[in-house]
Amino acid sequence: MRKRQPARRARRAPEEIRDRIVRAAGDEFKRTGFTGATTARIARRAGVTEAQLYRYFGSKAGLFREVVFKPLDRHFLVFIDRHLAVAGDASSLREMSQLYTTKLQRFITEHSALLTTLVVAQIYDAGMPQGVGRINSLSAYFEHGAEAMSKHLKRGARIDPKLMVRVSFAAVLACIMFRDWVFPPGLASDRSIREAINAFVLEGIGANLSL
Repeated sequence: MRKRQPARRARRAPEEIRDRIVRAAGDEFKRTGFTGATTARIARRAGVTEAQLYRYFGSKAGLFREVVFKPLDRHFLVFIDRHLAVAGDASSLREMSQLYTTKLQRFITEHSALLTTLVVAQIYDAGMPQGVGRINSLSAYFEHGAEAMSKHLKRGARIDPKLMVRVSFAAVLACIMFRDWVFPPGLASDRSIREAINAFVLEGIGANLSL
């Protein structure tokens, strides 16, 4: 009797393979963190080989960025649509700037864990583009911020709005991500820290705008 040959498994489309890997990686990173996750476990969970994983994403850090950046990118786009456009149309320059820094502080606070983990990921993949610069909608965020600021300039800017919006973002980002290092317990209340960050950014924006 002729031995029956096992049925050949249908070939998966590249999009399906990528999706399986991303979903498996998301579960694994959530369960064990970046350093605890391994590409071998992710590949097994996705039902693919490690070779396929590396073919599509290059490295564990590259895969991590894919898993993290997609939802973070969506959040930034929502932030732009809901808040930055409103801030750009505000009748009061001080109100505009206050709204900008308040909403930005809230947004970064909500996503500080993801942003902090990206710093860890870049250590493992130093040859690839680093940090938040890989977030596509962050570029749009900077462009919208600079445009909103430029609308209210009465003459030439002392500091390029494209640079100013990035410096403002970096100041808020650093104060929140390194909060425990910079603000020891008992130094100030959460409200006082938020107000100090707002005041600092407002003074910086005031280098260009008549507030």
